[in-house]
Amino acid sequence: MPGVLRQVIVDAANVVGSVPDGWWRDRRGATERLRDGLVPYAEAGLPGYQGPVEVVLVVEGAARGVEPVAGVRVEAATGSGDDLITELAARAAAGGVPCVVVTADRELRGRVAAYGAECVGPRTVRRSAAP
Repeated sequence: MPGVLRQVIVDAANVVGSVPDGWWRDRRGATERLRDGLVPYAEAGLPGYQGPVEVVLVVEGAARGVEPVAGVRVEAATGSGDDLITELAARAAAGGVPCVVVTADRELRGRVAAYGAECVGPRTVRRSAAP
């Protein structure tokens, strides 16, 4: 995407699981709602990070098969979602693309920080579903 200043990688399982709203009854549906709520961030950016940004939603397990929408690229992990997020952060670093990972997972935060990724918590994208 031309003009993208930063890439935002969202740990779908962690963000969806951060709110006890019954997501476990329909993981795919909850992930689709998250995906749709991320759309405005592609243009506006995240709090503290000016847009536009490339939003990448990493899905795994029952959420595999969630389709991308305009503004949100969806990457399905064939194995661990954390491994794919780490790989994406490493690719961003290798390409000189500043990267922000949205997760509360402490271990994952440490892994992506090794590649220079900044991290923010799930509330950053769950507040009002729009910036």
